[in-house]
Amino acid sequence: MPSTIRTMDEFKDALYAFRLPRVLATALELDVFTRMGARSWTPGALAGALKADARAVDILLRNLETAGLVHRRGAAYGAGTLARAHLNRNSPECHGAYLDLLQHQWEQWARLPAVVRTGKPVEGNGPDDPAYRRSFTWAMHQRSLKPAKQVAAQLDLKHARSLLDVGGGPGTYAMEFLKRHPRLRAGVWDRKAALAVARQLAKPLRCRARFSCYPGDLFDDPVPGTFDVLWLSNVLHLFSPAENMTLFRKLKRGLNPGGRIFLQDTFLMNANAAGCDAMETNLFAVTMLLYTPAGNTYRATDVQRWLTTCGFRRPRCLRLKHGTGDWDGVIIEAIRR
Repeated sequence: MPSTIRTMDEFKDALYAFRLPRVLATALELDVFTRMGARSWTPGALAGALKADARAVDILLRNLETAGLVHRRGAAYGAGTLARAHLNRNSPECHGAYLDLLQHQWEQWARLPAVVRTGKPVEGNGPDDPAYRRSFTWAMHQRSLKPAKQVAAQLDLKHARSLLDVGGGPGTYAMEFLKRHPRLRAGVWDRKAALAVARQLAKPLRCRARFSCYPGDLFDDPVPGTFDVLWLSNVLHLFSPAENMTLFRKLKRGLNPGGRIFLQDTFLMNANAAGCDAMETNLFAVTMLLYTPAGNTYRATDVQRWLTTCGFRRPRCLRLKHGTGDWDGVIIEAIRR
């Protein structure tokens, strides 16, 4: 899909691009890749196993082959490497919770017209529902595994002795920082249901004695101590500008003198909020419209200005190596005055 739409043909192509995502979502909903496993299947045999229509499964498999997710030999199809590893729910590498989250979002995005009319998010299990929070926390862990390793390898924390992962859910980033820095102690501050996942993930780690969990609400409860580093990944987009500035003022009190705050999010980096680099950031704002009362995505320059207003100094954008980290690999750093 082009980054900008200039012609009617490009508009039609962009609108009709839902077809392949709908095929992929259907394959996930029918659990095609789990059923296929490591075997090869004829469309008829697979249709029988799925309790589905043979002609329909044949057409589905042809499209999955075009997408590179299955391979055909003769009359039989087998799952490709990616599908066997990450889309088969019997695989230890399967990102099942994150796939479930994407499936749920597919359904909710169909309700966007009503949300635009009312400005109110879709109904459903909210962030305080324990079952929702646990499932969402596992999804965020699976989503963060790769970028957390990449960030930990590039962020300079060699002089830090304490770190708080603010709203960090499963603590994926905190644990990666601990693995890299043997003298660091780190904790995650979040709701109890999210911390249950964090404790489960920390249990087999050698660094677990240096890892702590702090239950609480970012706005209702005080910061659980003072730290050399505060790490916030994908937190800002959940809240309004005013809420983020309220949070910054509170977090400043949780930093030791000269301590640093790091913010990772999807930031708008150009002046007009248009163009290729802004497409994902603007689309993600729609997700916030669907799921939060006031969330949004923001310009990096605005976030830096908020930090200065709230008593931080020298805010700047750090750029990770191309293709690493989350989103576009931009992290905003600031220092406590």
